[in-house]
Amino acid sequence: MCEKKSTLVARLGVLVNEIGQRSPGIEIGLADLINNAVDHVPGSQYAGITLVHPEQGISTAAATHHYPVLLDEIQQQLHDGPCVSAAWNHHTVLIDDLELEDRWPRFRRKVVQQTPIRSILSFELFTNRNTTAGALNFHADEPYAFDEESLETGLIFATHLALGWASLRRDEQFRSALASRDIIGQAKGMIMERYHLNAIQAFELLKRLSQDANTRVIDIATRLIEAENPGPSQPPSPVDADLSS
Repeated sequence: MCEKKSTLVARLGVLVNEIGQRSPGIEIGLADLINNAVDHVPGSQYAGITLVHPEQGISTAAATHHYPVLLDEIQQQLHDGPCVSAAWNHHTVLIDDLELEDRWPRFRRKVVQQTPIRSILSFELFTNRNTTAGALNFHADEPYAFDEESLETGLIFATHLALGWASLRRDEQFRSALASRDIIGQAKGMIMERYHLNAIQAFELLKRLSQDANTRVIDIATRLIEAENPGPSQPPSPVDADLSS
């Protein structure tokens, strides 16, 4: 058993590295991980990753079947459920039999009515109350489908997936920062050329426009670039009008 788990951990390490190296195919990397999870977590038939955002609500980042997506849709409707609880409040939530479960009664009724799922095992992936929380969820049609080995193996997957997700977020933030820098640089260049300012003066002007409009510098820069290159029927931007006055 130890040799089996060490092989699993090695395979997970490879998948996590692949997630970190992908940009347009992130969802493929997540799908690879949860497909592997279903194959290795005893009792599991379906798996999914639930994301919970304070403003945007509940969504599915990846799923092996329609049922995990449907459970997330039900939790979005009710603003409650075991996957949400795992993401926000608990490290692990286990439901042995939905027919007998007395927590989340509205969720339980809808799932029992609309799906064959009776067992649920959810692990917290990450929690940041200012942004997004996530949970890795396993589902099965049979009651009492998950045992101690399911918990142990599921936790291994949840741990490695959390590491992969952190790598993904760092990569996205880095790419976003690079894109913002390029856009602001382009806007600065336009201002420098048009108004004969140096780089520092151009950036100070962007900051002043940002403060006056109570808008991020990157958004001001984007609007300036769009105003410089309007489409056939696009009117001049108010920001560009301000600069011209």
